[in-house]
Amino acid sequence: MTPVTSSNAPTQYAEAEGVRYAYRRFGNANGGCPLLCLQHFTGTLDNWDPAIIDALSADREIILFENAGVGRSGGAVPATIEAMARHVLRFADAIALRKCHILGYSLGGFLAQDIAITRPELVARVILSGSAPQGGEGAGMDRPELVAIYTDGEMPMPEKLKRLFFPATPAGTAAAQAFLERLASRTGEPDLPASTEVAPAQLGAMIAWANWEGDVTGKLGKIPHPVLVTNGDNDTMIPTRNSFVLAEGLPDATLIVYPNAGHGALFQYAPTYVAHVREFLRGA
Repeated sequence: MTPVTSSNAPTQYAEAEGVRYAYRRFGNANGGCPLLCLQHFTGTLDNWDPAIIDALSADREIILFENAGVGRSGGAVPATIEAMARHVLRFADAIALRKCHILGYSLGGFLAQDIAITRPELVARVILSGSAPQGGEGAGMDRPELVAIYTDGEMPMPEKLKRLFFPATPAGTAAAQAFLERLASRTGEPDLPASTEVAPAQLGAMIAWANWEGDVTGKLGKIPHPVLVTNGDNDTMIPTRNSFVLAEGLPDATLIVYPNAGHGALFQYAPTYVAHVREFLRGA
């Protein structure tokens, strides 16, 4: 029997409150607590790095979730982080998910924090990669140089990912090329690209999240779960200083910063990142 990996895992569907959610679930069903993965800005199921997901699936089931209005999921794109998080919870209920770890990358990390506070009993441990707390400086990802890339209709998506996720160094360029080749390895039915409605709605939600003026430390203090915080040392999308704020404000956090890397540090250092995540989740 051909093993199920990120390259051939079938897209499944679960429905809740009139919305049909697309997801992929595979990995070691006899292993530890499942790992629910929440994606980045405009990302789809096909944007998860096989080098990370397949390695982690040896230890536990992996659940790749696609929020409402993105890719093959139905419904409208939520306009707030809180609404996005509610869709995750509806999906979790629809598949009878009672306990899970959460890996939230970038925007997905915003959702992970909201879920950990809203329904703490669902969450075992949390991984926040390239993310920020609510009210985090620059977390809206709306700086002109970034928006220029998002809105460039002539720039191919691989080039956008290369520029946004990796440093413009020989090592960064090589890592970007390897990452893009891994993304292209899917042999199963591909996901649909994010529609033109996704970016404006998600960007607006991220800007509102970043502009929150509440008690950042107080809110982080409401997350009692063990949290692994990771980032590159020069994240130009969600500034790296936000990872330090997360690590300082969360009651039980571990911070890892990868050198000479940016927003896509987890992809640039995939084997090392996998080792760190595995160690963090060991026995859980």
